[in-house]
Amino acid sequence: MTQPTFANIAEDDAHVGVQIGILHLDVDYQPPPEASPEQIFRIGVRYLDARILDEARKLIEEAVALGCVTTNEVHFCRLLALLSGRSLRHLDLDELDQLSSICHRIGHVDGDDSWAVGLRCILMLLDNVGSADPALTVKKIEELPERQRALILDHLGVLREGPLEDRMWQLSAERARSGQLAADRTGRAWIFFQPNPARARVREAGRFSVRLADLGRAALGGLVFLIAVVEVGSLVLQSGGLVPIIAYLAAVLGAVMFAWQGAEWHFRYRRVRGKDAEFVALPRDETAPPGGFARRVDRLFDDYFGRYVPGDTDRSTWLQQTAGIRQCLRDEIVEIYREQRIHGDQIAWLVRYLVSDVRQRWENGTLAAYRQQLRTPLPVIARCLLGLAAIVLSGLWIMPAAIRAAPLAGALWTILAAASAFAVTIGGFRIDTERRRVRADKDECADKLRAREEAYKRWMRKLARKPTDAEMAGWLECDRRILIDETMRHYKLKASQVIAQGFIEAPGRSAKRARIHRGPWRYSRYQLLLFLLTDDGVRQVDIELDFEKVLFRPSA
Repeated sequence: MTQPTFANIAEDDAHVGVQIGILHLDVDYQPPPEASPEQIFRIGVRYLDARILDEARKLIEEAVALGCVTTNEVHFCRLLALLSGRSLRHLDLDELDQLSSICHRIGHVDGDDSWAVGLRCILMLLDNVGSADPALTVKKIEELPERQRALILDHLGVLREGPLEDRMWQLSAERARSGQLAADRTGRAWIFFQPNPARARVREAGRFSVRLADLGRAALGGLVFLIAVVEVGSLVLQSGGLVPIIAYLAAVLGAVMFAWQGAEWHFRYRRVRGKDAEFVALPRDETAPPGGFARRVDRLFDDYFGRYVPGDTDRSTWLQQTAGIRQCLRDEIVEIYREQRIHGDQIAWLVRYLVSDVRQRWENGTLAAYRQQLRTPLPVIARCLLGLAAIVLSGLWIMPAAIRAAPLAGALWTILAAASAFAVTIGGFRIDTERRRVRADKDECADKLRAREEAYKRWMRKLARKPTDAEMAGWLECDRRILIDETMRHYKLKASQVIAQGFIEAPGRSAKRARIHRGPWRYSRYQLLLFLLTDDGVRQVDIELDFEKVLFRPSA
């Protein structure tokens, strides 16, 4: 029985359910510039662990040729790379000569370290069939340290044919079953297909901006109001009455009270109106390219809002009442990430966080909590109205006194004071509200950024458990061996009865894919076609593998 050979097929009628993939640049198989022989050897071992045998053989032999110290580990890995997945009768003459040269160079193996005992087991497997007791050989392999035992079972299980091959296959299948879910595969495998996330961002607070008309009202109206108030005060003093003077002072204090408390009231009112506008859904922009970033963000928000429905809430009600805030969040994400060469999947974590935050506030009843927070306190309203009342009532004494002192000038300055007060109030309130809005937006942006950065850190802690490429390869190899073993059990075949076996492998439907730099593509779903060649013919099995959930399904 020979070790399976694998090929990625994606042509003719093969279905490829992915168009793009994730490339992890944090680790790769590329030796660094001017790498030492030892560094090249380590990269070769990495290829060996990932079952990329041609590159493993090439780099390990290159390291030896460049002067890598030939320790027991080096000899062990050289033999594994040369013999992996093959029996001795499948080696050509050049490979047999290379095998002979390696064994001659090894000579006598000294030491009792793990690599030394592992190397002695390989040499025992290479010994003549008649001189090696299968039971003793298997016992020696079972007693090896875990690392060396796993490597020999994974790579040299078919080196010898006959009873030894059957027993080696049993050990290999047992190891595959114990290793299939090892290292929390179901909790970690999905992470390999996650892109490096984009960092948290927020839309910057809008700059201070007011209309020229409001600036003109505030500046010109304020100047005219000041002059008019001074002139009216002068006429009141000329009138000589005590009551008008007291009324004038009350009007001035009322104006100060009205301006101070009225500005607070106006800001809170406008702030609530602005927040309420976020809940109003506007027609969606349909001009975005179908495959563009904005459309991808649309799909993310639609998907997560459709999935993160609060408990005891009808889906249609949830989607309808959050349409405005959904669009507001979507527009922000599109704006702050569109020009940053960011792919949609890199901000999926942020969309999930934003949607879950909306859901949590919905469930807590705090989605519209800003209305309570920004509600104008009754004392503010009372002081504002009191100041306005003081101005109006005081005018009943101020106006007659000013007109008595100078009929024409008094009437004119009183009218100018009232008109300019109206203008400066409109302009001044709007300018002050904009000033407060900028400060409030900056504070809100800082709070949002802190919350999003915390969510980013939580997501990065999850991604830190990403499996290595060697772990992905090991899990996939376990799946293959289990599939082969179950197929042989189904057809009541022993390992020694299988002449050859092989896989045709392709990505499954809707598969995600990812790889490290210069590594092979790994898929979240595989389409596996297994062939077993025996004396009685060929057995074929077509299986779909859900790699993340570790589920085998017959192909549709």
